Amino acid sequence: MYGAFYKSETTVQQLEIFDTTLRDGAQAEGISFSVRDKLAIVKALDEFGVHYIEAGNPGSNPKDMEFFAAASEITLKSAKLVAFGSTRRKGIPVEEDSNVRALLLARTPCVTIFGKSWDLHVTEVLSTTADENLRAVRDTVRFFKERGKELIFDAEHFFDGWRNNKGYALNVLKAAEEGGADVLVLCDTNGATAPLEIYEIVGEVCAKYPGMRIGIHCHNDIGCAVANSMLAVKAGATHIQGTFTGIGERCGNADLSTIIPNLQLKAGYLCVSGGLEKLTATEIKIAEIANLTVPNNKPYVGESAFAHKGGMHIDGVDKISRSFEHVDPSLVGNRRRFLLSEVSGKKAVLLKIADIAPELTKDSPETAWILDRLKELEHDGYQFEAADASFELLVKKIIGKFKPHFDLNMYKVSSESPAPDGEMSSNAIIKIKVDGNAETTAAVGNGPVHALDQALRKALCVFYPELQDVHLVDYKVRVLETGDATGSRVRVLIESTDGHREWTTVGVSTDIIEASFIALVDSLEYRLCLDAAQR
Repeated sequence: MYGAFYKSETTVQQLEIFDTTLRDGAQAEGISFSVRDKLAIVKALDEFGVHYIEAGNPGSNPKDMEFFAAASEITLKSAKLVAFGSTRRKGIPVEEDSNVRALLLARTPCVTIFGKSWDLHVTEVLSTTADENLRAVRDTVRFFKERGKELIFDAEHFFDGWRNNKGYALNVLKAAEEGGADVLVLCDTNGATAPLEIYEIVGEVCAKYPGMRIGIHCHNDIGCAVANSMLAVKAGATHIQGTFTGIGERCGNADLSTIIPNLQLKAGYLCVSGGLEKLTATEIKIAEIANLTVPNNKPYVGESAFAHKGGMHIDGVDKISRSFEHVDPSLVGNRRRFLLSEVSGKKAVLLKIADIAPELTKDSPETAWILDRLKELEHDGYQFEAADASFELLVKKIIGKFKPHFDLNMYKVSSESPAPDGEMSSNAIIKIKVDGNAETTAAVGNGPVHALDQALRKALCVFYPELQDVHLVDYKVRVLETGDATGSRVRVLIESTDGHREWTTVGVSTDIIEASFIALVDSLEYRLCLDAAQR
């Protein structure tokens, strides 16, 4: 069984990757996605090439319904949006159930319905009968199939149900199949099933339903969610559910950023259509949107995943990389790092700057300059994966393609607390110069960053009226060095838009105002550079 994880000469099999970061992942402690956050994550997942994006429960809250309304206007390249909900409530005709109707209003091509497969939940949680639960499963699945939806049935608590009443757990699957379900997903909802048990049970279910797509949904309460998902695939499952960063209820869900490369690189399955070299960038982008830090030691995508510090390791990798690396880091969009010598490959930089400076090669001196500057900034706390606008400006400055549109002479911010009733709490004064012409302006705002933003754009609009359309849509702060308490270095990410385009910039400092201002200046310079390039 274990040897089967390595690639064989058999026909390559396509698997279905089902991401539930925006639904199950959003249930993790400390996670709260805005509608804009969810739309950005949908775009990132679609670009990466997952097949399904479960984006929320429209019957549970107005924000999810707002999201589905906005998402219906997006054209996706590869993924299908999925709305999530439960079987009809007991004693209510399916067509009259408000949650069922909400799922239809989401207008997604695919719907996930979860139903209880552990009889303990049926009698003690739902307070209904075994037969009524089976009818609810069958009725709800059939309702959506009759309306042209692809239907994925999540058999909640399936493995607990199997252990306690195997016959009833199988009857729940049978009811979903009779209703017309396209996929039967076996859920380890409590996350406590061991890998070999998963393998045996999934194998038995696959044998009972040879023509059915069988899925797996694992939680990580005993630290086995990734292993369980992989063993389920080896037992015959072809539909894998998880979250891209492993977030979720309690200890989290199966982490797709580990499962996908394991299955694709180690076992030879096809998992995504967007290219596995986008894995690290996608992980970092989703983590930044969620305001999370990717652990350095995370497999494949962590900063330390291909970092070498021991002298023997460095010597070995320098001579033959596979001596201390299980895969080439470029296959997953990561990079090799030699921590003592600070040597880093130029290929990753060249790939990132290809659109900005296609004339550069690995032997160009500018490439080395960019690489050295990136190292310095990363050491200071900068992270450019989610701040492409700042990265583009940085490259243009280094290679001499950047001409500043304004010079900053000074800025000053002050705040009053408590704020006067009905008034803004902060004010800012700023002085800039454009082509030798100075402009000094002041503005008030709801906080110092808002005041600075208002003052800077007010001054620049004298010379560049097109900036009136630019405004901030998101602002995130991450503390980088918690050991220094209030003197810690912080990283600020700012997302801006002009109504047509969106871009993100970054600033780092021990002063949160300065970090914010660096990102603000980059944001407006980037917008002006876009205009200059079109003229």
